[in-house]
Amino acid sequence: MKKALPLLLRIAVAIILVQTLRFKFTAHPDSVYIFTKVGLEPYGRIGTGITELIAGILLLIPKTIWIGAMLTLGIIGGAIMMHVTKLGIQVNNDGGVLFITAAVTFVLSAIILWIHRKDVRFF
Repeated sequence: MKKALPLLLRIAVAIILVQTLRFKFTAHPDSVYIFTKVGLEPYGRIGTGITELIAGILLLIPKTIWIGAMLTLGIIGGAIMMHVTKLGIQVNNDGGVLFITAAVTFVLSAIILWIHRKDVRFF
C-alpha cells in the first residue's frame, strides 16, 4: 500500500492532464472560449496543452516524478488564478467542474511532490 497510493496519485494526475488535451488540441469551443477570455488564444492553448502532456509523462517516469509534479503545480496554479481573476469559478455553465478538477489536481500534485521531496535536486 505504501507504494501503491503514490503510484495511483501519479496516474490520476496524469490522466486528468492528458484527458484535457483533446479539448485543447482540437480547438473545442469551450477551450477556445477560455483561452480567448484570458487573452491567450491560440498560442496559450496549444502551449499549455504541450506543457500538460510533458508534465503527465514526467509524472510517470520514476526519476522525473518531482519535475512533473512541480510543472503540474505551476500549470494548474495558473489555471486556478485565471479562474479566480478572469474566468470565474463556473465557466459556460459547467457547474464549476473545471475549477474543482483544477483544485483537486493541484492538491494531488502537491501531495506527490511532498512524497518525493527527497528527490528534488536543488534543495
